[in-house]
Order: sequence, then structure tokens, then C-alpha cells
Amino acid sequence: MAFNIASSPHAHSRRSTHDIMRNVILCCGLGFAAQWYFFGWGVVFQVLFAGCLAVLAETIILTLRQRPLRQVRDNSALLTGVLLGLSIPPLAPWWITVIGIFFAVVIAKHLYGGLGQNLFNPAMVAYVVLLISFPVPMTSWLPPAAISDHPVTLMESLQVMFTGFTADGFSVHQLRNGIDGVTMATPLDTIKTAMKAGFTATEGMNSPVFGTLAGIGWTWVNIGFLLGGLVLLKLRIIQWQIPVAMLAALFVISMLGYIISPDGTASPLVHLFSGATMLGAFFIATDPVSASTTTRGRLIFGAMIGILTYLIRTFGGFPDGVAFSVLLANMCVPLIDYYTRPRTYGHS
Repeated sequence: MAFNIASSPHAHSRRSTHDIMRNVILCCGLGFAAQWYFFGWGVVFQVLFAGCLAVLAETIILTLRQRPLRQVRDNSALLTGVLLGLSIPPLAPWWITVIGIFFAVVIAKHLYGGLGQNLFNPAMVAYVVLLISFPVPMTSWLPPAAISDHPVTLMESLQVMFTGFTADGFSVHQLRNGIDGVTMATPLDTIKTAMKAGFTATEGMNSPVFGTLAGIGWTWVNIGFLLGGLVLLKLRIIQWQIPVAMLAALFVISMLGYIISPDGTASPLVHLFSGATMLGAFFIATDPVSASTTTRGRLIFGAMIGILTYLIRTFGGFPDGVAFSVLLANMCVPLIDYYTRPRTYGHS
């Protein structure tokens, strides 16, 4: 009697790529809501605009490649658009998002063969390209609404994104700095700017943008992404090794730096709850395609991102280093997986 046995792997899961990507997008909801509350309607438009553009770009490139259009329904392009939209400043001009989506979907994803073939996280490739090419609009974050002299309305957000000015003639630079000229940079940018000017990190943290803990608004944004990440862990959509290793490594190295030179670096809590830390740890670094696939490899991969993030934030030229760290770690994935692959049963 003969049996037809399918080739390995024999592990099955009821979850489809569509369901996984959809759940990841939904778990971004708390962080997205906090970002919307503190930084205005521009956050909503950037996410919606980037998501729609990503789906459109995916449809066009699949048509050009003569691939089935049903692949659009796997939600991978939509997730890339959402992550990029969350990373772009709320009032960045529309063409910034268009360029970013082109690099994310066309270059970083389909140029390598599509979903499952890309070496780098598509959203982070696009973000780094935009940050290096257009540093001014990519670092023009608004002050949190709680301390803003002129909270940006719904219509003003659209006008600034598509024309560069509000109906009253205010530019994005004026809205960012406040109508009265009081500058409000992000917490990480504030510390780096203060230290370049000869002040200590402690003096930089006296800025109004900090308030308590790691910065007004940014603390709650990171808590939102942390809670969403814990839901992903509970649903077993992601593995715990990468986020835990990244956050632990970032905490340990920032604590050592703070003990050695408290005036020369931010506190560990600032590093953990400011910038893109939690978004990077749970939603970006855990990308199943570009991250390490072995158990030990995930720990090394996550720890590498945490250490590089601290080094770039402290000694690099950019306030945040999560995107750069993820891409550098992506480069090392083949090497990490090669030396951490489990031993095959029966072989030494």
C-alpha cells in the first residue's frame, strides 16, 4: 500500500498572512491613537495616505510583473504603509510620502522578488532614504498639543501637507516652532542639540517638551505601542526574543552610560520611552522576513539593535537610531543565522 507524503515542513497554522498582517495593524492602534491625540490630524492623514499609496503601488507593480493581484489582499503592503506613515512627521509634504512608498514597495520589496524575499525592512529603507535626503521636513515634528501655542486644526493639516501654508499664511516651520517663536523639538533632538551647544543632558531635559519621564506625548505613544506589542506576544504573532533582547540591551547599555557620565547621556527611561523605541521593538524589528529566524539568533539580533540604537543616539548625527540599527542588523542576519542554526538530529 503506497502513501503520498507531502514535502516538509509539516507544521500547519490556521493563520494566513492576511490575518497576521491585519492583526499587527490593529495592534498599532493604541500607539496611533496616542500619536494622533498629541500631534494632531496630520498623523491620521499620513497613515491613511501612506496606506492607500502602498496598496496602489503594490497593485501597479504586481500588474507590471504579471503576478496575481490577489497578493494585494495579504495586507503586507498596507502594513508597510502604516508603519511608514507613523514614522513620518505629521505635516510633512505629500510628496515625501509618495517618494517613501515608492522606495518601500517598489525598491525594497519587489526589486528583491516580493514578500518573503526582501533582505531589509521596507518601511525602514524608505524612512532612512527620506531622512538622509530630506532631513529638514523629516525632522519637523510639531510640539505636543498640550504645550502648543497654536494647535493645528483638521483643515490646517491638509493645507500644510498639500500647499505648505495654512489659510492664515503660517508655514510648517512656524507651526513647529510656535507662533511666538519658541522652539519645540522632539525630546531626543532636544538633548542632542543641547549637548552640541555645550550644555549637559540634564540641562537639556529641563526643556518644556520633557515634562515628566521621557517627554510630553512621546511617553504615552511608546506606552501605546508597548501595550500593542504585548497583545502581539499574547496572540503569538511575534516571538518574545527580539523585543526583549532589544529593550534589555538598550536599558543595560544606557544605564552603564548614565552611571559613567550622567551629564553626557540621557537616562535609561528616556531611551526606552522616547522616539521610536517601542514601535521598533515590537512592530519593526520583529519583521519575520528580514529578522533572524533562529532562537539564539533572535536574541543576538535584538540585542544588536538595542546597542546600535544607543550608540547612534549618543554619538551619531541623528537624534534617533532605530531605523539605522534595524537595517544594519538586517545586513547581519545571514551571518547570525548561519552560526546559530540548530544542530540537525543525528549530526554532530
